[in-house]
Amino acid sequence: MEKEKKICIIGAGASGSMCALFLSQKYKNITLYDLSEPLRTILPTGGGRCNLSNAKNDIKELAQNYPRGEKFLYSVFSRFSVYDTISLFEELNIKTYTQENGRIFPLSNSSKEVRDKILRRINHLNFKKEKVLKIIPKAEGWEVISDKSKENYTHVVVSTGGHFGYSLLKNLNINIIEPRPSLVGLKTKENFKEISGIVLKNIKSKELSITDDILFTHFGISGPLTYTLSSVFARKEYPYTLTFSLIDENYDLQSVLNNNPHKDIKNILSELIPKNFVKYFLIKLNISPETKGHEINGKTRDKILNYLREFKVTITGADKGEETVTAGGVDLKEVNPKTLMSKEYKNLYFCGEVLDIDGFCGGFNLQNAWSTAFVVSESILND
Repeated sequence: MEKEKKICIIGAGASGSMCALFLSQKYKNITLYDLSEPLRTILPTGGGRCNLSNAKNDIKELAQNYPRGEKFLYSVFSRFSVYDTISLFEELNIKTYTQENGRIFPLSNSSKEVRDKILRRINHLNFKKEKVLKIIPKAEGWEVISDKSKENYTHVVVSTGGHFGYSLLKNLNINIIEPRPSLVGLKTKENFKEISGIVLKNIKSKELSITDDILFTHFGISGPLTYTLSSVFARKEYPYTLTFSLIDENYDLQSVLNNNPHKDIKNILSELIPKNFVKYFLIKLNISPETKGHEINGKTRDKILNYLREFKVTITGADKGEETVTAGGVDLKEVNPKTLMSKEYKNLYFCGEVLDIDGFCGGFNLQNAWSTAFVVSESILND
């Protein structure tokens, strides 16, 4: 006869709560520890709409969207795919739709609906609003010590996210890759306060050869392209330089000048990029925005083109006020990719962002949460 399992889940965010849901189909003796309200962190995701996943059904193509953890996730996604995620939420009576860019959302566009329907399935479990201070391996399981209690469990799942919880692993000598901000705005040496709020659309990163939008802010740059760059270069030492192409490489400025000899250069260039940005950079280049097309000589023309084709910014840090995802966490070498159990300690599991896994914007981080939660639950169910 199977010994009764007593399961502790530390962290009731997306991965921890979903792990509890999967396990509750067989086990009732499950306790979740969290100082915050369960699934609170899911509410702001997707701008409040909850970007559940991304419609990339090929496992390798899906895994390419994780700067940390790509190959490790092959096994995980083969066990719980995007298709499985959609089926899971259908089973929770949450219908979904897919945008043209592949992002998957609940039909209600409501993170609150997602939260409420997951919690409805697990509200019969034991929730402890306590801070776990230490977990100690015992001959027959684990002792979990919080700021209010001590309790013994057969299995422990750590799902504390990417910001907290690593201190409770210190006594186990589990290697932690230092967490650093990812998917954030970036601080720059250049002062863009006077053009804060301006968006440049469809510009190209020279480093990654990808195209998207950037937003100028009071601290530097933000927006979709910036988030991707901040993720890829999350472990790069500051300061470093990023280079963008703001116009098509084949743009023939001389022909445009010839065709518009009496037009102000600010108006000529405003057909390509926002007028306020044009004024900003022309003044930086000591070129009067009112200079007529016929007054632009070859040297000035090349100065403008070089600036727009090689627009450089110096990154001095991350805007931690925007931080929602971190690069870092439990070293993947410490974890069995097939079970997500510690290689060193029996019946100690990790799921979600506490692992050194992080994805780009677009539903990839929640997909990681659902998939790793499933693998952990399946491992415990089959233990």
